Amino acid sequence: MSDKKTLSLVKTALFAALILVATFIIKIPTPGTGGYIHPGDAFVILAGVILGPLYGGAAAAIGSALADALGGYFVYFPVTFIVKGLCAAGSGLIYRKLSGKIKNDHIRVILCGIFSTIVVAGGYLAFELIIYGKGAVASVPANTVQGVSGIVISSLLFPLLNKSIID
Repeated sequence: MSDKKTLSLVKTALFAALILVATFIIKIPTPGTGGYIHPGDAFVILAGVILGPLYGGAAAAIGSALADALGGYFVYFPVTFIVKGLCAAGSGLIYRKLSGKIKNDHIRVILCGIFSTIVVAGGYLAFELIIYGKGAVASVPANTVQGVSGIVISSLLFPLLNKSIID
């Protein structure tokens, strides 16, 4: 295995751990939904932006799904794995695709966060409609607030993490 591939795997594991901790340890319960808001989505966005679609998607899927499993939200494990993986992979693609069009890194991170918020709110809504029916709509505001907090936190942390993690 090459040094570059090893470094990419180490960074992926680091981001998976950051996402797990930020999701599992810091929880703000959302009334009426049984769920919680957490800063883990900021690291999901940053995983895609910093690591790229493949490694970022893997880190987000693994870290977020493990937080659900360890937190007792087993029913959400598969949807979280898919949705958060898509958020990071999409963020990585968007960030790179816009690099020639939008020079400001912060603007690109914010756009990635908007994409991620839409995927999270829509993905969990689709899943919860199957389980809870029309009551699933109650989770959309909480998922949107979580997404907005992820946008704010990721845009604040981006310069620090980008400098320290990128070669």
